[in-house]
Amino acid sequence: MAGRLRATLPAPGVRGTCAIRATTLNARACPAPALPLMESPALLTLAEPPTTARPLATYGVVLGSRHVVRLLGGTLIGRLPNSMVPVGLVLWITGGGGTLAFAGTLAALYGLASALSQPVKGRLMDRYGQTRVSTPAVLLNAGCLAALPLIRACGHPAAVTGVVGLAGLVTPPLEAGLRALWPTVLPDFGRRRVVQALDTGSQGLLYIAGPLLASWLATTHGPDTALAATAALGLVGTAVVLTAAPSQAWRPASGVTERGRLMSVGLVLLLTAMAGTGFAFGAMNVWAAGMAATHGQAMLCGLLPAVFSTGSFLGSLIYARRAWPGTTKSQLITTSALFLLGWSPLLAQPDPRTALALAAIPGLFFTLIITNGFHTVDALASVSRTTEGYSWLILSVGTGQAAGTAFAATLAAHPDVLAALPTGGAATALTILVLARRKLGPGRRLGRHRRTRQEGHPRRTPPPTRWRAVGTRSLLSASTGCERALRALAGHARGNRRRRRRGPLDHPAARLPYRAHGLL
Repeated sequence: MAGRLRATLPAPGVRGTCAIRATTLNARACPAPALPLMESPALLTLAEPPTTARPLATYGVVLGSRHVVRLLGGTLIGRLPNSMVPVGLVLWITGGGGTLAFAGTLAALYGLASALSQPVKGRLMDRYGQTRVSTPAVLLNAGCLAALPLIRACGHPAAVTGVVGLAGLVTPPLEAGLRALWPTVLPDFGRRRVVQALDTGSQGLLYIAGPLLASWLATTHGPDTALAATAALGLVGTAVVLTAAPSQAWRPASGVTERGRLMSVGLVLLLTAMAGTGFAFGAMNVWAAGMAATHGQAMLCGLLPAVFSTGSFLGSLIYARRAWPGTTKSQLITTSALFLLGWSPLLAQPDPRTALALAAIPGLFFTLIITNGFHTVDALASVSRTTEGYSWLILSVGTGQAAGTAFAATLAAHPDVLAALPTGGAATALTILVLARRKLGPGRRLGRHRRTRQEGHPRRTPPPTRWRAVGTRSLLSASTGCERALRALAGHARGNRRRRRRGPLDHPAARLPYRAHGLL
């Protein structure tokens, strides 16, 4: 059979009828193109496609990939102001004779404005690219922070509030932009999983190093210098990211309509669950302050969040070390359950040493929840609006954190209730995820959020209900009846016109010869 029928594969760049041909033993064969250093084309049709080894996903390989260290380091430097500004504002206002309440209000305003503007900046980035959005944002942000020492802390409160609010609104969306760059920099999902876990875990260290750096600069060189240094760090970090080749070449997915709906039931439930996780994190800070007040050890106010963040970083290292079984959905639910179990021992109001040891347990799983949350956004959000989807997740976590801090502050006089608030937030997140497990990936069918019309996949129409089906049949019957009536009227008019015409045989005398021969 191989001698009588032979199918050859075309060589690259070769066209013509000789590319695919069937020859017999006695037929004259068309000369095949030369294939140097390759096997016979007849064997290539029967052999299995060559298999390639899966790329390694170790720390050294991932960090040694091109642009990874630059993007990761630049983003961490550029996001340092997010943790330095609140502390710098408090020290700047109180050092200038202002009240602590006004300083706390400014710090909360900066964080709230930065979080609420994330989806808008993400949508603009999906439409116009990263450079056109982050460049003016970081320039305005740095200008506002540098202008605060010129206004002075004892200046007009309305002017100071306006400048701080504007600085929060225009914070550059570095985290969402970096998440959108990873698929381009690291196409392999295993390596991307490692770097995203490292990215999420290292962000917890920012909230340890940032306040310490701001406090040291304000104490050593003055609060004005601390604000100026914060603005400079934001400029340097953003410039490092924006001048990288992946950031300059990044564009949203081509061929996908941007008018598609971003929000779906699964994505809304996911964001709500992430808000519950953020609620637990925000309530933990007030619980740490309550532990410090109860035991008379002021260091616990900073040590407990630091231990939690350290556990978060260690969890990211453990998670990125190997590939874990299960889908993204199952890992998200499992880590949320472990996050809830990690908070349970703290309900017993342990002593300070035991609390320090136990605070690292829920931190181990905090990074894993956020990382799998971003992976779930990849499966649920539209291809052309991934940055906006990441921004909504960041907003949900930040909003939940602010709500947890505010709600716990109102219950600061009840230590037992404070210890239960982080557990309540984690339990709420787990309950929502369990109830929404059918709406989350990865077994979700590709619908209008993933398929494009140019690929030949029209949008799926929902199944018709009873009344919708009845209405559709009625409209079809009415349209069919109208069409038949119009055709009947057209045929009747056409017949009238034909009857009015006199053909060559209409006259009786013209029909006589034909009737004689029996033709009529």
